[in-house]
Amino acid sequence: MGYNQNWKPKFVAPQEVHLIGLDGTNLGIVSYEEAKRIAQEQNCDLVKISDKVLPHIYKLGDYGKIKYLEEKKRRKEQLKHKQDIEKIIRINFNESLHDLETKAKKATEFLEEGRRVRIEMRLTGREKMHTDISRNKFITFLGLIKVPFKYLKNISIMSGFCDATIIKDNLVK
Repeated sequence: MGYNQNWKPKFVAPQEVHLIGLDGTNLGIVSYEEAKRIAQEQNCDLVKISDKVLPHIYKLGDYGKIKYLEEKKRRKEQLKHKQDIEKIIRINFNESLHDLETKAKKATEFLEEGRRVRIEMRLTGREKMHTDISRNKFITFLGLIKVPFKYLKNISIMSGFCDATIIKDNLVK
């Protein structure tokens, strides 16, 4: 017995549907044929909203517009999710002041967008012995950030690694 890749399930029209009008008013429970007739009379589409409940929910309206609004809502949710992502900025032990200013400017942009920013400094070799200098470099970098911020995670210096996580402080104007 072969597998038919062109097979599609047949559409089975429900007997009754819960119908919503063009202006969002509840038109009640009607037969599917009656809903199709109403849609043709009002020169609009009959769009399935949900088939998870009985009777299925259908709405009168422009299919393209409804699909566009759903896509717009989905994109807005994606953008919201994207802003929750933490941004990481790495600074080096031997970095010049101008380079720190450039990275601080980028951190300021991220904070103004409402994102969390994690600042990291990796220490290698003899740099690990100079934790006081690395701490001062880290504090200097944080001082270059123009937006008021608060710590989600305070500055921590472990062997070979410094980091802190900050977010924009909305209370300070």
